[in-house]
Amino acid sequence: MKHIFSKKNRALLSELVRTDFKIRYQGSILGYAWSLLKPLLLFVILYIVFVKFLKLGSGIPNYPIYLLLGIVMWSFFAEMTGLGMGSIVGRGDLIRKIRIPRWIIVLSSSITALINLFLNLLIVFVFLLINSVDITISILLLPFALFQLYLFSLGVSLILATAFVKYRDVTHIWDVVLQALFYLTPILYPLSIITRTSFQKILLISPIASTIQNARYATVTKETMTIGQVFSNQWVNMIPILITVITLTIGILYFKKESKDFAENL
Repeated sequence: MKHIFSKKNRALLSELVRTDFKIRYQGSILGYAWSLLKPLLLFVILYIVFVKFLKLGSGIPNYPIYLLLGIVMWSFFAEMTGLGMGSIVGRGDLIRKIRIPRWIIVLSSSITALINLFLNLLIVFVFLLINSVDITISILLLPFALFQLYLFSLGVSLILATAFVKYRDVTHIWDVVLQALFYLTPILYPLSIITRTSFQKILLISPIASTIQNARYATVTKETMTIGQVFSNQWVNMIPILITVITLTIGILYFKKESKDFAENL
């Protein structure tokens, strides 16, 4: 553990994160502002279509912020897994030339996405203050929801990064999976509009859905359906956490097994 977080590795990680930011926004007129504008623009479009025209979420207090927080967290998951998937291949020249811990490359991409998440959460909190939303002690639960989502995203990123080295079709498959997950996750719609409890339970087993709902409950409104309200058995409520641990474990083991051959396969 001490070797993993050695001064050399920390310096390398910091340099990779800075480089990722520079490369990503190089040549862009607005530069780093896009990290804030992208989720906000998506929010505006979805708000107009689904709230103003389709009247979704009319029974949820502070629904615009409820929607924005869901979009911010989903965007983090999509961004982190996307960056993670291409991180090893994108650093192929570096891996072939220098002997460095491969995991640092995936971790640096995750930190880049994490920084964007924190910047976007600042926007969410500005909206909370503008709309005079009551901030209660339950907001202390927000970091736990974000941490769980990060660990799940990291596990998925490790799996995708490893698979993408050998199979370039992974990116197309993941695009389809992301699209399906977006609509299967209660981001645009409140979970309460689904009348069948069995469907609610299936959706909330997902670590993405459960963490988003928990974050909304802790931050925006207590009228948010969480996994604890849907399942009467408290042990069942641990399923999303168990899925997170299993996904991260598989990701670490798979990445460790294949990483020694990355240089030859790139």
